[in-house]
Amino acid sequence: MKVLITGGTGFLGKSLTQHLNNLEYEVYSVGSKYWDLRSQHVCDTLLTQVAPDVIVHAAGSVGGIGANQDNPGKFMYDNLIMGANMIELSRQHEIDKFVLLGTVCAYPKHTPVPFTEDELWNGYPEETNAPYGIAKKALMKLLETYKEQYDMNSACLIPVNMYGPHDHFNLTTSHVIPALILKFYNAMKNGERSVTLWGTGTVSREFLYAPDCCEAIALAIQKDVGPEPINIGTGKEITVGDLAKEIAEQMGYEGEIIYDPSRPDGQPRRCLDVQRAKDRLGFEAKTDLQTGLKQTIEWFLVADEEGEDG
Repeated sequence: MKVLITGGTGFLGKSLTQHLNNLEYEVYSVGSKYWDLRSQHVCDTLLTQVAPDVIVHAAGSVGGIGANQDNPGKFMYDNLIMGANMIELSRQHEIDKFVLLGTVCAYPKHTPVPFTEDELWNGYPEETNAPYGIAKKALMKLLETYKEQYDMNSACLIPVNMYGPHDHFNLTTSHVIPALILKFYNAMKNGERSVTLWGTGTVSREFLYAPDCCEAIALAIQKDVGPEPINIGTGKEITVGDLAKEIAEQMGYEGEIIYDPSRPDGQPRRCLDVQRAKDRLGFEAKTDLQTGLKQTIEWFLVADEEGEDG
Protein backbone atom coordinates (compact mmCIF):
# COMPACT_ATOMS: atom_id res chain seq x y z
CA MET A 1 0.00 0.00 0.00
CA LYS A 2 1.30 3.43 -0.98
CA VAL A 3 0.88 6.18 1.65
CA LEU A 4 1.43 9.89 1.03
CA ILE A 5 2.24 11.97 4.12
CA THR A 6 1.82 15.73 3.84
CA GLY A 7 3.92 17.56 6.39
CA GLY A 8 6.17 14.54 6.13
CA THR A 9 9.36 16.51 6.75
CA GLY A 10 8.01 18.08 9.94
CA PHE A 11 8.06 16.98 13.55
CA LEU A 12 5.31 14.35 13.47
CA GLY A 13 5.89 13.54 9.81
CA LYS A 14 9.44 12.32 10.43
CA SER A 15 8.30 9.94 13.17
CA LEU A 16 5.33 8.78 11.08
CA THR A 17 7.49 8.12 8.03
CA GLN A 18 9.77 5.90 10.09
CA HIS A 19 6.84 4.12 11.74
CA LEU A 20 5.04 3.34 8.48
CA ASN A 21 8.28 2.26 6.80
CA ASN A 22 8.76 -0.19 9.66
CA LEU A 23 5.29 -1.55 8.89
CA GLU A 24 6.44 -2.03 5.26
CA TYR A 25 4.19 0.57 3.67
CA GLU A 26 5.47 2.34 0.57
CA VAL A 27 5.80 5.85 2.01
CA TYR A 28 6.11 9.19 0.25
CA SER A 29 6.72 12.13 2.58
CA VAL A 30 6.48 15.69 1.27
CA GLY A 31 7.05 19.08 2.87
CA SER A 32 6.29 22.71 2.10
CA LYS A 33 9.80 23.44 0.77
CA TYR A 34 8.93 21.83 -2.55
CA TRP A 35 5.17 21.37 -2.40
CA ASP A 36 2.98 24.41 -1.61
CA LEU A 37 -0.35 22.76 -0.85
CA ARG A 38 -2.12 26.13 -0.85
CA SER A 39 -2.08 25.76 -4.64
CA GLN A 40 -4.69 23.35 -5.99
CA HIS A 41 -2.56 22.89 -9.11
CA VAL A 42 0.38 21.78 -6.94
CA CYS A 43 -1.87 19.33 -5.07
CA ASP A 44 -3.14 17.93 -8.36
CA THR A 45 0.42 17.50 -9.65
CA LEU A 46 1.47 15.79 -6.41
CA LEU A 47 -1.34 13.23 -6.50
CA THR A 48 -0.78 12.57 -10.19
CA GLN A 49 2.92 11.89 -9.65
CA VAL A 50 2.64 9.81 -6.47
CA ALA A 51 -0.74 8.11 -7.08
CA PRO A 52 -1.14 7.10 -3.42
CA ASP A 53 -3.68 4.67 -2.00
CA VAL A 54 -3.89 6.59 1.29
CA ILE A 55 -3.19 10.20 2.25
CA VAL A 56 -2.29 11.24 5.79
CA HIS A 57 -2.71 15.00 5.98
CA ALA A 58 -0.30 16.10 8.71
CA ALA A 59 0.71 19.40 7.10
CA GLY A 60 -0.06 22.60 8.96
CA SER A 61 0.95 26.15 9.80
CA VAL A 62 1.13 26.04 13.58
CA GLY A 63 2.98 27.30 16.64
CA GLY A 64 2.66 28.22 20.29
CA ILE A 65 0.53 30.99 21.82
CA GLY A 66 2.87 33.77 20.65
CA ALA A 67 2.98 32.50 17.07
CA ASN A 68 -0.82 32.18 17.02
CA GLN A 69 -1.19 35.75 18.23
CA ASP A 70 1.20 37.05 15.56
CA ASN A 71 -0.21 35.04 12.63
CA PRO A 72 -3.99 34.55 13.05
CA GLY A 73 -4.81 35.26 9.41
CA LYS A 74 -1.96 33.22 7.99
CA PHE A 75 -2.62 30.23 10.24
CA MET A 76 -6.33 30.21 9.44
CA TYR A 77 -5.90 30.65 5.69
CA ASP A 78 -3.00 28.23 5.26
CA ASN A 79 -4.60 25.40 7.21
CA LEU A 80 -8.04 25.86 5.69
CA ILE A 81 -6.83 26.05 2.09
CA MET A 82 -4.22 23.27 2.32
CA GLY A 83 -6.71 20.87 3.86
CA ALA A 84 -9.58 21.75 1.54
CA ASN A 85 -7.34 21.38 -1.52
CA MET A 86 -6.08 17.98 -0.43
CA ILE A 87 -9.55 16.68 0.43
CA GLU A 88 -11.08 17.84 -2.87
CA LEU A 89 -8.17 16.52 -4.97
CA SER A 90 -8.34 13.21 -3.09
CA ARG A 91 -11.96 12.97 -4.18
CA GLN A 92 -11.09 13.80 -7.77
CA HIS A 93 -8.26 11.27 -7.84
CA GLU A 94 -10.42 8.63 -6.12
CA ILE A 95 -7.94 8.05 -3.29
CA ASP A 96 -8.88 5.00 -1.21
CA LYS A 97 -8.64 6.77 2.16
CA PHE A 98 -7.93 10.22 3.58
CA VAL A 99 -6.70 10.51 7.18
CA LEU A 100 -6.98 14.01 8.64
CA LEU A 101 -5.05 15.10 11.70
CA GLY A 102 -7.21 17.64 13.49
CA THR A 103 -6.28 19.59 16.60
CA VAL A 104 -7.28 19.83 20.24
CA CYS A 105 -7.37 23.60 19.63
CA ALA A 106 -10.72 23.04 17.89
CA TYR A 107 -12.44 22.39 21.22
CA PRO A 108 -14.40 25.20 22.91
CA LYS A 109 -12.49 27.21 25.52
CA HIS A 110 -14.56 25.94 28.44
CA THR A 111 -15.15 22.36 27.34
CA PRO A 112 -15.98 20.12 30.32
CA VAL A 113 -12.99 17.96 31.28
CA PRO A 114 -12.32 15.34 30.02
CA PHE A 115 -13.08 16.54 26.49
CA THR A 116 -15.47 14.23 24.63
CA GLU A 117 -15.77 14.42 20.85
CA ASP A 118 -19.47 15.34 21.15
CA GLU A 119 -18.44 18.68 22.73
CA LEU A 120 -16.56 19.94 19.66
CA TRP A 121 -19.38 22.18 18.42
CA ASN A 122 -20.63 23.43 21.80
CA GLY A 123 -18.75 26.72 21.94
CA TYR A 124 -15.97 28.95 20.62
CA PRO A 125 -12.29 27.92 20.87
CA GLU A 126 -9.80 29.64 23.18
CA GLU A 127 -9.15 33.04 21.63
CA THR A 128 -5.37 32.90 21.13
CA ASN A 129 -5.55 29.86 18.84
CA ALA A 130 -9.15 30.10 17.60
CA PRO A 131 -8.28 30.84 13.93
CA TYR A 132 -6.13 27.70 13.71
CA GLY A 133 -8.69 25.62 15.59
CA ILE A 134 -11.62 26.84 13.49
CA ALA A 135 -9.76 26.08 10.26
CA LYS A 136 -9.12 22.50 11.37
CA LYS A 137 -12.71 22.16 12.60
CA ALA A 138 -13.97 23.22 9.17
CA LEU A 139 -11.91 20.43 7.60
CA MET A 140 -13.46 17.91 9.99
CA LYS A 141 -16.91 19.00 8.80
CA LEU A 142 -15.77 18.91 5.18
CA LEU A 143 -14.86 15.24 5.56
CA GLU A 144 -18.30 14.51 6.98
CA THR A 145 -20.01 16.24 4.04
CA TYR A 146 -17.79 14.40 1.53
CA LYS A 147 -18.75 11.11 3.13
CA GLU A 148 -22.42 12.09 2.90
CA GLN A 149 -22.35 13.34 -0.71
CA TYR A 150 -19.52 11.35 -2.33
CA ASP A 151 -19.12 8.37 0.03
CA MET A 152 -15.47 9.37 0.49
CA ASN A 153 -13.58 7.04 2.86
CA SER A 154 -11.82 8.95 5.62
CA ALA A 155 -10.75 9.11 9.25
CA CYS A 156 -10.30 12.12 11.52
CA LEU A 157 -7.98 12.02 14.52
CA ILE A 158 -7.69 14.75 17.15
CA PRO A 159 -4.30 14.39 18.83
CA VAL A 160 -3.61 16.29 22.01
CA ASN A 161 -0.41 18.37 22.41
CA MET A 162 2.41 16.23 21.03
CA TYR A 163 6.11 16.13 21.83
CA GLY A 164 9.12 13.94 21.10
CA PRO A 165 12.26 13.61 18.97
CA HIS A 166 12.49 15.87 15.89
CA ASP A 167 10.31 18.50 17.58
CA HIS A 168 10.79 22.15 16.66
CA PHE A 169 12.89 23.90 19.33
CA ASN A 170 12.31 27.62 18.90
CA LEU A 171 11.20 30.01 21.64
CA THR A 172 9.03 32.04 19.26
CA THR A 173 7.12 29.26 17.53
CA SER A 174 7.43 26.12 19.67
CA HIS A 175 4.77 24.44 21.75
CA VAL A 176 5.07 24.03 25.52
CA ILE A 177 7.51 21.15 25.98
CA PRO A 178 10.19 22.06 23.40
CA ALA A 179 10.01 25.70 24.53
CA LEU A 180 10.57 24.70 28.17
CA ILE A 181 13.44 22.37 27.28
CA LEU A 182 15.11 25.14 25.29
CA LYS A 183 14.56 27.75 28.01
CA PHE A 184 16.17 25.60 30.70
CA TYR A 185 18.98 24.57 28.36
CA ASN A 186 19.80 28.19 27.53
CA ALA A 187 19.62 29.19 31.19
CA MET A 188 22.07 26.45 32.16
CA LYS A 189 24.41 27.32 29.30
CA ASN A 190 24.37 31.02 30.24
CA GLY A 191 24.52 30.52 34.01
CA GLU A 192 21.15 32.19 34.61
CA ARG A 193 19.74 31.84 38.12
CA SER A 194 16.10 32.11 37.06
CA VAL A 195 13.82 31.31 34.15
CA THR A 196 10.65 33.31 33.43
CA LEU A 197 7.71 31.46 31.90
CA TRP A 198 4.50 32.79 30.36
CA GLY A 199 1.27 32.79 32.37
CA THR A 200 0.57 31.49 35.85
CA GLY A 201 1.72 27.88 35.61
CA THR A 202 -1.68 26.73 36.89
CA VAL A 203 -3.29 25.74 33.58
CA SER A 204 -3.18 22.06 32.70
CA ARG A 205 -2.26 20.24 29.53
CA GLU A 206 -2.19 16.67 28.30
CA PHE A 207 0.77 15.50 26.27
CA LEU A 208 1.16 12.65 23.78
CA TYR A 209 4.49 11.16 22.76
CA ALA A 210 4.69 11.45 18.96
CA PRO A 211 5.63 7.80 18.28
CA ASP A 212 2.46 6.78 20.16
CA CYS A 213 0.42 9.05 17.88
CA CYS A 214 2.01 7.33 14.90
CA GLU A 215 0.63 4.02 16.13
CA ALA A 216 -2.87 5.55 16.26
CA ILE A 217 -2.48 6.86 12.70
CA ALA A 218 -1.42 3.41 11.46
CA LEU A 219 -4.52 1.91 13.07
CA ALA A 220 -6.69 4.58 11.41
CA ILE A 221 -5.20 3.62 8.04
CA GLN A 222 -6.02 -0.04 8.66
CA LYS A 223 -9.51 0.23 10.17
CA ASP A 224 -12.79 1.50 8.73
CA VAL A 225 -13.81 4.13 11.30
CA GLY A 226 -15.43 6.88 9.20
CA PRO A 227 -14.99 10.66 9.48
CA GLU A 228 -16.38 11.06 13.01
CA PRO A 229 -13.57 12.65 15.10
CA ILE A 230 -11.55 10.43 17.44
CA ASN A 231 -9.51 11.86 20.33
CA ILE A 232 -5.92 10.61 20.52
CA GLY A 233 -4.16 11.10 23.84
CA THR A 234 -3.28 9.63 27.21
CA GLY A 235 -6.26 10.87 29.20
CA LYS A 236 -3.89 12.34 31.82
CA GLU A 237 -3.22 16.03 32.48
CA ILE A 238 -0.46 17.95 34.27
CA THR A 239 -0.18 21.64 35.20
CA VAL A 240 2.38 23.69 33.30
CA GLY A 241 4.03 24.43 36.66
CA ASP A 242 4.50 20.75 37.49
CA LEU A 243 5.66 20.08 33.94
CA ALA A 244 8.28 22.83 34.21
CA LYS A 245 9.55 21.36 37.50
CA GLU A 246 9.80 17.89 35.92
CA ILE A 247 11.75 19.16 32.91
CA ALA A 248 14.03 21.30 35.08
CA GLU A 249 14.76 18.31 37.32
CA GLN A 250 15.49 15.99 34.39
CA MET A 251 17.83 18.58 32.87
CA GLY A 252 19.55 19.37 36.17
CA TYR A 253 18.48 23.02 36.32
CA GLU A 254 18.44 24.25 39.94
CA GLY A 255 17.52 27.92 39.46
CA GLU A 256 14.24 29.67 40.25
CA ILE A 257 11.17 29.35 38.02
CA ILE A 258 9.25 32.64 37.75
CA TYR A 259 5.86 33.16 36.11
CA ASP A 260 4.71 36.25 34.22
CA PRO A 261 0.90 36.47 34.65
CA SER A 262 0.75 39.40 32.20
CA ARG A 263 1.32 36.83 29.46
CA PRO A 264 -1.60 34.61 28.31
CA ASP A 265 -2.13 31.13 29.72
CA GLY A 266 -4.25 29.86 26.85
CA GLN A 267 -7.03 27.35 27.47
CA PRO A 268 -7.59 26.72 31.23
CA ARG A 269 -7.48 22.90 30.99
CA ARG A 270 -6.90 20.28 28.33
CA CYS A 271 -7.51 16.61 28.93
CA LEU A 272 -9.18 14.20 26.53
CA ASP A 273 -11.66 11.41 26.94
CA VAL A 274 -9.94 8.65 24.95
CA GLN A 275 -12.60 5.94 25.16
CA ARG A 276 -13.59 6.26 21.49
CA ALA A 277 -9.98 5.59 20.43
CA LYS A 278 -9.96 2.44 22.58
CA ASP A 279 -13.31 1.26 21.23
CA ARG A 280 -12.87 2.02 17.53
CA LEU A 281 -9.12 1.82 16.98
CA GLY A 282 -8.00 -0.39 19.82
CA PHE A 283 -5.50 2.34 20.67
CA GLU A 284 -3.98 3.17 24.04
CA ALA A 285 -0.90 5.37 24.50
CA LYS A 286 2.07 3.42 25.84
CA THR A 287 4.62 6.06 26.83
CA ASP A 288 4.30 7.82 30.20
CA LEU A 289 5.29 11.49 30.40
CA GLN A 290 8.49 11.01 32.42
CA THR A 291 9.83 8.43 29.96
CA GLY A 292 8.83 10.49 26.92
CA LEU A 293 10.45 13.62 28.36
CA LYS A 294 13.66 11.72 29.08
CA GLN A 295 13.86 10.45 25.50
CA THR A 296 13.00 13.87 24.05
CA ILE A 297 15.60 15.69 26.16
CA GLU A 298 18.25 13.11 25.25
CA TRP A 299 17.44 13.53 21.56
CA PHE A 300 17.57 17.33 21.85
CA LEU A 301 20.96 17.33 23.55
CA VAL A 302 22.47 15.03 20.93
CA ALA A 303 20.87 17.00 18.07
CA ASP A 304 22.13 20.30 19.51
CA GLU A 305 25.65 18.92 19.85
CA GLU A 306 25.55 17.70 16.25
CA GLY A 307 24.01 20.95 15.01
CA GLU A 308 20.83 19.28 13.79
CA ASP A 309 17.79 21.48 13.24
CA GLY A 310 14.86 20.02 15.17
